[in-house]
Amino acid sequence: MKKSKNILGGLAVMTSTLLAACGASSSKTAANQKLNWMEEAELSTIDVSKIMDDVSFNQVNQVMEGLYTLGNNAKVKNALASKATVSKDGKTWTFNIRKNAKWSNGQALTAKDFVYSWKRTVDPKTASEYSYLFSGIKNADAIVAGKKKASTLGIKAVGKYKLVVSLEWKIPYFKLLMAFPLFFPQNEQAVKKYGSKYGTASKYMVYNGPFVHKGWTGSNLSWKLVKNKYYWDKKDVKLTQINYSVQKSPSTAYNLYQAGKLDGTILDAQASKQLTKSKGYTIRKVANTQYLQFNLKKYSKFKSTNLRRGISMAINRSSLSKTLGATYKAATTFTSSGLTTVNGEDFTKLAASSEAKKYTSYNKQLAKQYFEKGLKEEGLSKLSFTLLASDDDTSKKLAEFVQSQLETAFGGKITVKVQSIPSKTKLNRVLAGNFECTLSGWIADYADPISFLDCETTGNSYNYGNWSNKEYDKLIAASKTSSGEARMKLLAKAENILMVNQGVTPLTQANKAWMIKSKIKDIIYNSAGVCYNFKYAYIAN
Repeated sequence: MKKSKNILGGLAVMTSTLLAACGASSSKTAANQKLNWMEEAELSTIDVSKIMDDVSFNQVNQVMEGLYTLGNNAKVKNALASKATVSKDGKTWTFNIRKNAKWSNGQALTAKDFVYSWKRTVDPKTASEYSYLFSGIKNADAIVAGKKKASTLGIKAVGKYKLVVSLEWKIPYFKLLMAFPLFFPQNEQAVKKYGSKYGTASKYMVYNGPFVHKGWTGSNLSWKLVKNKYYWDKKDVKLTQINYSVQKSPSTAYNLYQAGKLDGTILDAQASKQLTKSKGYTIRKVANTQYLQFNLKKYSKFKSTNLRRGISMAINRSSLSKTLGATYKAATTFTSSGLTTVNGEDFTKLAASSEAKKYTSYNKQLAKQYFEKGLKEEGLSKLSFTLLASDDDTSKKLAEFVQSQLETAFGGKITVKVQSIPSKTKLNRVLAGNFECTLSGWIADYADPISFLDCETTGNSYNYGNWSNKEYDKLIAASKTSSGEARMKLLAKAENILMVNQGVTPLTQANKAWMIKSKIKDIIYNSAGVCYNFKYAYIAN
């Protein structure tokens, strides 16, 4: 995600029995097609190469578009690609770009815009946190590592409207990647015109999606999207305007919903319980995990695996889930449950060995034993650290619960201080390595376990804790050139290593409870965890 703005980190996604499948927009729409919506945290950037949190991904997904887009349940649909062909070995993809696609400044969108965008993202000078996702595209790994020039990336434009992508190996989830915002095109003229300001405010950007961004200054908590008159499929875009505001307090957001100032609002645990049978109550599934990351590079006190195991076993995840609400459940793996199946069984069941389960199960007695052993290994008599969290209500509750659990379990041998700060500030602190322990969250970018597991490979930009395991790295690398059940078994072995070593400490997985006005129709939802999309949404009479 990556995208750890709030505890969910990356991309906020939604589903609803009230929301119809995409592409079935009614012609009987109301005259006033203005939607009032919310985000839970600040917007960081709308620069395609530099987005990394859920709010930014959601915003970019409304105002930009790539080769493909995702419909409900991760169904891949053509977007800027009118046609695509793939070689027999699966390593060469050829895309025909729509000839009627334009940028919001009226310029024609061509294959070269993809070439420029991808090369800019993998160039180490851009410092994209997400450049690792290009792995498998010819020369991408070498470019990101600084061993080859960005110009050697396996992508080229053949004429104005044909794009050819060369892969080093067949990527099983390649079509899903092509619908991910990181792979969207960029307008070279705009990037060069705005320089360091590019993507830092609405006015320092050009767009090619259903909407155009307006009114975001880079730091304010409200903005709007308006219909893009140059969008190639503008006839299917019903909304004329989306008014966004950042609402960190669920109770405040619900009051605005009741007052008619929001058309949808996220609910806290108490409100969710009270409103379960109310009209508009909606559970939106999210492929996500909230977890702890310890800074192993900067603080040697966390390097003991036994100490981290003790901390994990001291946390009663079932009790935590009850505290946060019915939409939360205990997480015993880093990869979220419900993401994908192997022979009809959830991947997480394949991944969780009895040993791994031991270290993610609540056991106060064993927790003390492992914690004491860990202290001894690090030459410590007690442990103290600051837990960094975002300042939204749910993140605060989660962090304070962890604090209470650890201090109760280990008594005077541990002191945990919770520091809750604005999401954007927290993200910058974590990126700079300026933390001891951080409450992180990850939402799947696409429906595959590697979307989670790749994050914890050695040197990955989202491996904030700098955990490293050679066998884990080998398994992840091997999975990228494998397929089918054999590939899933490699990923399952990697997941098991991560949990046994407590490279990260999973806490909860959460769906989201919303109240949504029944007149809001046809929001596209992708269950894999990628952004929602308002392209086909409309407000019914």
